[in-house]
Amino acid sequence: MKKGDPRVIRAWAMYDWANSAYSLTITSAIFPIYYAAVTIADGHDLVQQAYGLPAVSLQSYTLSAGFLLVAAVVPLLSGIADHRGNKKNFLKFFCYLGAASCAGLFFFTWANLWAGLLLFMLACVGFSGSLIFYDAYLPEIAEPRDHDRVSAKGYALGYIGSVILLVINLLMIMRPHWLGIPDREGLPARLSFLSVGIWWAGWAQVTFRRLPNTHVPKEAKANTLTAGYRELRRVWREMLSLPRLRRFLTAFFLYNMGIQTVMYLAVTYAKQEIKEPDGSPITDGGLITSILLIQLVAAVGAMLFVRLSRRFGNIAALIIGLAVWTAICVAAWGIQGTRAFYILAACVGLVMGGTQALSRSTYAKLLPQTADHASFFSFYDVGFYLATVMGTLAFGLVNQLTGDLRNTIIAIGSFFVLGALLLLRVPREKNIGPAMQEVR
Repeated sequence: MKKGDPRVIRAWAMYDWANSAYSLTITSAIFPIYYAAVTIADGHDLVQQAYGLPAVSLQSYTLSAGFLLVAAVVPLLSGIADHRGNKKNFLKFFCYLGAASCAGLFFFTWANLWAGLLLFMLACVGFSGSLIFYDAYLPEIAEPRDHDRVSAKGYALGYIGSVILLVINLLMIMRPHWLGIPDREGLPARLSFLSVGIWWAGWAQVTFRRLPNTHVPKEAKANTLTAGYRELRRVWREMLSLPRLRRFLTAFFLYNMGIQTVMYLAVTYAKQEIKEPDGSPITDGGLITSILLIQLVAAVGAMLFVRLSRRFGNIAALIIGLAVWTAICVAAWGIQGTRAFYILAACVGLVMGGTQALSRSTYAKLLPQTADHASFFSFYDVGFYLATVMGTLAFGLVNQLTGDLRNTIIAIGSFFVLGALLLLRVPREKNIGPAMQEVR
C-alpha cells in the first residue's frame, strides 16, 4: 500500500468519527446522568443501601476494570496481530464488541444493574481495544511529515461527529414528543445508547472497506500465544535502546494521567463544586453545554497544535500545551461560578484535542523502522490506559484523605508539571529512522 493515499487516510480518520460517539454520549454526557437517575431515588443511594458501596464508586470501579482488562489482554493480541498480519480483524472485533455493548445498554435498568454494568465495562473494552489497532495504522498510511496533520484530522472528525450524534440524542431526550417517543422509563436516554451502537458500527464500515491488512504474515508458529509474548519481549528490549522513545513514553504516562482524569471526572467535579448564579449546583443542562463546548473547541485545538508543531517542533508544542493545562488547573482551583466554568471548559477543549493528537503523532515519528507497529503501539496504549487508572485513583484518594474535592486539582496539576519536566529531558539527538528527524 502506498503511503499518503488520501482515500485511505480519509477512511482511517472516519473511525474517529465512528467511535467518538461512545466517548461523548456514553462516557461523558448522557450515561452518567442516566446512571445517577437509575441508582439514586429521592436523594437515597440505592447501590449504597443494597450493596454498601456508593453508586459513583461502583461506576468508577467498573471503568477501572475495563481499562485493566484492556491493558492486560490487548498487548498480547497486538503481538499476535503483527505476527499474523491480521490487525484489521482485531480492530473489527473490538469495534463490534463495543458497539454491541452500547446498544445493549438500551436494556439497562435498576432491575438488571449488574448486567448493565457488565455491558458498560465491555463497551469500554471495545472502545479502548480497538484504538490500539487503529493507532497502529498511522505510520503505515502516512509519511512522517504528515503524521501530525493526519492524527489531528482523525481527532477533529471525532469531535465533530460525536457532537452531531449528541445533538440528535439531546433532541430525543429533551423533546421526545417531537419524535413521537414516549417519555417513560428513561426510554429516550436508552434509545440514545442504541443509537451510539448503530452509529459506531455503521460508520466503521467506511474504515473497514479501505484499510487493508498491510503486513505479510510471518511464518506460522505452533503456539501463537507464545509467539505474541515473544514479540512483545523483543519490542520491549528494542525500546530500551531508544532513549527518545523511552523518555517520551515516561513523560506521556505522567501528563496523560492528568488529561484522562479531567476527561472522566470533570463532570463529577463540576456537579459538586460549580454553582449557578442563585447558589444552586450546576444543572444537567449546564454540564451538557460545557461538554459540547469542549468538543467543538477541541476540533479547533487539534489543528492549532499542528501549526505549533510545524513552527516549534513536536516536543516544544507539547510543552506549551502542558503549560496551558497547568494554568487551567491553577484557575480551576479558585472558580465557582458557571460563567468562569464555561470559559475554562473552552480552554480545556483547546488543549485537550491538541495534546492528544500531537502525542499520538509524536510517538509514531519516534518509532524505528519496523513492520510491527501494532506491538509498538500496544505499549503506547497500555500506558494510556494505565495512566487513566492511576489518575482516577489519585483523584479518589486525594478527595478521600483530605475531604476537599478541590485538592484534587493540585494532584492533577502536578501530573502536567512533571510531564513537562520529563519532556525537557527527551534527547535532541536523532535516533534510528527518518521519522525521528521530524521531532525536535
